[in-house]
Amino acid sequence: MRKYLKSLKTTSRKTSRGKVEWGRDMALESRVKRLVKQLDLDWVKTSQIYCFKSEFSKTRAYARIWGLSRIWQLALKERPKYIIEVITERFNKLKKLDQDKVLLHELAHIPKNFSGSLLPHIRKKGKRNFEDRVKVLVAQHKRKML
Repeated sequence: MRKYLKSLKTTSRKTSRGKVEWGRDMALESRVKRLVKQLDLDWVKTSQIYCFKSEFSKTRAYARIWGLSRIWQLALKERPKYIIEVITERFNKLKKLDQDKVLLHELAHIPKNFSGSLLPHIRKKGKRNFEDRVKVLVAQHKRKML
């Protein structure tokens, strides 16, 4: 019983931080546009990418990407769209280059057909290898910065 009560106290402390708060980040959107243009990622339609910052999230991630799936596109009569969400408590602590790496990682989740779906991390073989794709983008970015 003590163990159960102790776990209840622990969880109540974690939730005392408050609800997640989101806000659109236009500076981050222009940064993403610059990265896309700089690296010639011509399949990425920057007019359909939105950037948000969030606070009080309990995730361990630095950022996340959200896609508008096909069923939602049909229901809302919208084109494919993506949202890049950065977790401010974690993302802001990174150096500029590391922040760019995180943004490039999220952009690597966008498929070449810009369909609203997301590429998973688990592809391990061939030219569809996700980690290789991220490494190529980061290497291109470093070369352009020099």
